[in-house]
Amino acid sequence: MSVVRLLGFATLNCGCVVGKYREVATSREVTYIEEKGPVCDTHQHRRNHTVPSHHQGWTPNVQAKAS
Repeated sequence: MSVVRLLGFATLNCGCVVGKYREVATSREVTYIEEKGPVCDTHQHRRNHTVPSHHQGWTPNVQAKAS
């Protein structure tokens, strides 16, 4: 388990909430599904799982930034 810092979060059109994080040790950015939308049919959107960049199909625009 690595230490991460929250960069921000956004709500997708399907209702899922994603959080964008940066790993402290490597500075690698990762995106997690925080909450599954009630009408989301996308299999890759599973709560507490990362969203690989080739499966995202979107660029996460951070709507809220962590301070």
